[in-house]
Amino acid sequence: VFGKDITLILILNNLSFDRKTVKVDMSASTVLYTRRAVAEILKATTSVDLGSKQGKHIRLKIPYSYYGKYLTTDKRIQVTALCEVMHMHGVKLLVEKTIILEDTNIIIKIPRRVVVNKAVTLEISYANPLPEPVDRCVLLVTLMNQQVKIRLARLAPRERSKIYFEFTPRRTGPLQLQVDFSCDKFSHVKGFVTIAVAPA
Repeated sequence: VFGKDITLILILNNLSFDRKTVKVDMSASTVLYTRRAVAEILKATTSVDLGSKQGKHIRLKIPYSYYGKYLTTDKRIQVTALCEVMHMHGVKLLVEKTIILEDTNIIIKIPRRVVVNKAVTLEISYANPLPEPVDRCVLLVTLMNQQVKIRLARLAPRERSKIYFEFTPRRTGPLQLQVDFSCDKFSHVKGFVTIAVAPA
């Protein structure tokens, strides 16, 4: 989840009866959706001895403080591990994983029944998932082809807050509400919901 430390586990298994030493070069970078690297955030090298038919786990932790300021709006981190079996004439294995961090910031609550031409109040809750305060918070609400920009108070670390938004639907059928939350530390955290508008 965005704002939290990331823990990964690499599992190495020796399928042979011979003892093996494996050198592991691990790296992590923030990337765009095109996989183009933005910034390298972690580099580590370790060596593992594997006995006959033995397996071992290597734990890799990426703290938020490493990736936070380098993350793009794509919220992707590419992790690679180059595993080289020593004394085996250059036997190498490359393991890659792309992590897409989830947002759990926006929660939209709508009444059970929404009726045309009758005012309705929605609850929009938003959060700061980071271990540091955020400022210049803005909520952009898009509904019925109109946008409303709402300036919000600063949020303390891990704080959740909410606002109430009132509108009157002018037609029956599905209506899409989109919410976009931005601040000085991250931007474009989105939430949306489809509202079914019933006849009067």
